[in-house]
Amino acid sequence: MKLLNSALNIVKLLILSSLLFSHLALSAEKAEAKKNIATKKTGEVVKMDRIVAIVDQSVITEQELIDRTRTVRAQLEKQGTQLPPEDILERQILERLIVDSLQLQLAAQTGLKIDDTQLDKTIERIAEQNKMSLDEFKTALEKEGISLRKFREDIRSEITIARLREREVDNRINVSEGEIDNYLTTQANRGEEQDEFEISHILIRTPEDSSPEDLQKAKTKTQDALKQLAAGASFAQVSAAVSDAPNALEGGAMGWKSGAQLPALFLSSLKSMQPGEVSTPIRSPNGFHILKLTNRRGGSSSLVIGQTHARHILIKLSEVVSEKDAKRKMDSIKERLDNGAKFEEMARQYSEDGSANSGGDLGWVNPGDTVPPFEKAMNTLGLGEISEPVLSPFGWHIIQVLERRQQDMTKEASRLKARQEIRTRKSEEAYQDWIRELRDRAFVELRLEDKF
Repeated sequence: MKLLNSALNIVKLLILSSLLFSHLALSAEKAEAKKNIATKKTGEVVKMDRIVAIVDQSVITEQELIDRTRTVRAQLEKQGTQLPPEDILERQILERLIVDSLQLQLAAQTGLKIDDTQLDKTIERIAEQNKMSLDEFKTALEKEGISLRKFREDIRSEITIARLREREVDNRINVSEGEIDNYLTTQANRGEEQDEFEISHILIRTPEDSSPEDLQKAKTKTQDALKQLAAGASFAQVSAAVSDAPNALEGGAMGWKSGAQLPALFLSSLKSMQPGEVSTPIRSPNGFHILKLTNRRGGSSSLVIGQTHARHILIKLSEVVSEKDAKRKMDSIKERLDNGAKFEEMARQYSEDGSANSGGDLGWVNPGDTVPPFEKAMNTLGLGEISEPVLSPFGWHIIQVLERRQQDMTKEASRLKARQEIRTRKSEEAYQDWIRELRDRAFVELRLEDKF
């Protein structure tokens, strides 16, 4: 599954309401009844696919669960992670499928789609990253038991969920100058903020309106997890078995985080820990957390970053200009650029922002200066290359990269690093809260217990 893992990582870098439940449940039962058995010509009864969960207006089938479990099991085996019991692994994967389904449904309901052209270009880039032609890549996938059609749909889903997160969470995160000032003051007073921590994480989630019984169950589950760790079980194994965090099946690994990127509750515990130690339970609004400190290092160093000299054309959205109308106008501009029109002249004539007078020139752009959709598109362009229309919260853009350079930003690093780290922390916290709210208000009927 190495190709699939690599592909999904590349895609990640490149980037609801519940209605008529009773009717849905009845329809699902009828569909399941039709699927569960079929009669061959010989009269033999054959078990067919069945529904293991109803998720708002969609369903998850047993075959989907089997396919995802097979993929995750192969990943864990290659990582050398001891597999949890089969029923626990399946329940963990089913929960992930439920959360993915809810996000994909919301994306569809709000008109977020990934067109085939964009998908084809993404797959071409994935093949190039693996140093293969498309035909060679297809053959390699087939050898791993993955059809190109299934691979395409998996990548489409990954991109859709990433775009949904950008729209619903990341693009709404703001970092004020006051927050940066407070961060820098705190950093100056507390040397630990400059330290970086390599950590893993287990989360035992509690519902937003937890009853005393819910809290007691979560506490018991947390204590059981600590007992397993104390008895010698690996953190990755316990994470895969009990954690409710999105990265549970990856062993709960969070990688290297600076002190500013971590919640204050986490940092308070990590300060007194040594590498290899496991924390006592940490209570937060999301539930109970267990941390493992793998390593620790000082974080003070010079900062050299990649800067991009870019220009763009922007067509804004408004009450009178729809996304569709703006896209149609931008397609016309792109066609003229492809036929030899000068970028700066088109920017002066059509762009609807302050850079129009300078031919769309944005100057040197640092990482984090622009919104994620713009930055991701810009980072994929070669020198002189003009992008396809790119949608951001501001409207439709066409981007051209003029130059790139590595710049020593040591003097400016403190504020730039502070902004990036505060944004990362706020974004992750907001995303977890958003996922929890999405899950809590969803209609979910589990039928997995029928399997055992």
